[in-house]
Amino acid sequence: MDRDEFIKICNSKLKLVRTEFSFSQDKMAVMLGISKKTLVEIEKGRSSLGWSGSVVLCTVFIESQILRDTFPEGVLDLIHVIAFENSEPDYHHANAHRIWWQTIMSNDNYILEQNIVSQHYRLINKDLEVIASSFNIDDLKKMMN
Repeated sequence: MDRDEFIKICNSKLKLVRTEFSFSQDKMAVMLGISKKTLVEIEKGRSSLGWSGSVVLCTVFIESQILRDTFPEGVLDLIHVIAFENSEPDYHHANAHRIWWQTIMSNDNYILEQNIVSQHYRLINKDLEVIASSFNIDDLKKMMN
């Protein structure tokens, strides 16, 4: 999948995701950082989210079942691959995104990490799959047990 195809798919799923979360056009526009007019134009097929808007849609609505069904391989990894598809090999490292995370604690099954920029936490398994994320570390610590 290339960047243009990814954007086209995101454009086509925008209204479905908005409906899935029961958001008004006003609220959805705020969530995506675009005007309501732009949102309406995208939903009518007259405009596009573009690359940045598509990335925002998929990251803000990471829990969307619509997006999970559309990108079953994991949308964040897909975004990463598309973003780096024409980069030098040294920049396309499978764990390159891990530089933004510091390990807080781990056990035999999970690793609890904190993002050094946003300060939020995530719980990942030993295969580096994200299990949950939160700004409340206690919620994730309970999940580790």
